[in-house]
Amino acid sequence: MKNSKAGRSKRGGQEGARSGRRGGAQAVHGGATYRFDVEYDGTGFHGWQIQKNARSVAGELSRAIQEAGGELRELGGSGRTDAGVHALGQVAYLRLCAVADPEPLLHGINEALPNGIHVSSLVRAADRFHARHDAVRRSYLYQIIRSRTAFSRRYAWSVSEQLDAPLMASAAQCFVGRHDFSRFCERPKAQSSTIVVVDNVQVVEAGELLLVRITASHFLWRMVRRLVGSLVQVGTGRLSPEDLAKLVNDPTAPGELPSKSTAPSSGLFLERVEYPGEPPVGEVRPAFPRDGSVPAYSLYLGQEADVEPDAPPTLNG
Repeated sequence: MKNSKAGRSKRGGQEGARSGRRGGAQAVHGGATYRFDVEYDGTGFHGWQIQKNARSVAGELSRAIQEAGGELRELGGSGRTDAGVHALGQVAYLRLCAVADPEPLLHGINEALPNGIHVSSLVRAADRFHARHDAVRRSYLYQIIRSRTAFSRRYAWSVSEQLDAPLMASAAQCFVGRHDFSRFCERPKAQSSTIVVVDNVQVVEAGELLLVRITASHFLWRMVRRLVGSLVQVGTGRLSPEDLAKLVNDPTAPGELPSKSTAPSSGLFLERVEYPGEPPVGEVRPAFPRDGSVPAYSLYLGQEADVEPDAPPTLNG
């Protein structure tokens, strides 16, 4: 869940990444570098980063790569997600001691991975490719569900109070631009910089779901969850848009600390990491189904399922 460019913190993705060398990657001699895209359900993991006595996404990937026959030299993600945070589009680099055929390697890695992790693509990359340093922006998606269901807790924050979505969308625009987000991150004094350039914030209603997407150059530790938590305070009327703007524009202004309104990790998804020459992230939509289809359990999404009125719903798998 870090960057040599001016104004960037050490944490490259939200909940940020410590892997890799500051200033860029070193050339690989006698080996090969690969880029791979990975999605994961963060529920059962203590975050992305390898930890000595805890199960992590990078730890499982490292094990799977070696079980698939890859002689691992280095593995690093675009950012380090915290415990319970999910990813739809995490990007990582893999340096092997010897060249490997990507297709059978990808198959072998996925065969060795637990169900909560899936590598969607693996391709040969330039030797100096670095998933964190080379990224130009990241997008996080947060899901809030405005009704109680038996299945929402794992992938959304259930908020029973009425939320003023248009007011939240309007208030969120105070985040856009270059700001000091020290009030919205954990341990700001430990960061090399708390200045972040936020490109865009969108608040979109999708049935019972309220979706918040934030796109920025990078993110500080717990920044996204505190921005979302503050927006929910606005939506319930406990915080005015004007007071929220003061917290953003003046880090020393009096007011309740955003840390008291940190949103749960379960609703957060690392949605997209963008690199030079790639198209921007598309329209805001729920984390799944990503193909736009409507499943029979779509009451979770607040939409009507496309089934006959008298027919029982059919669930695959």
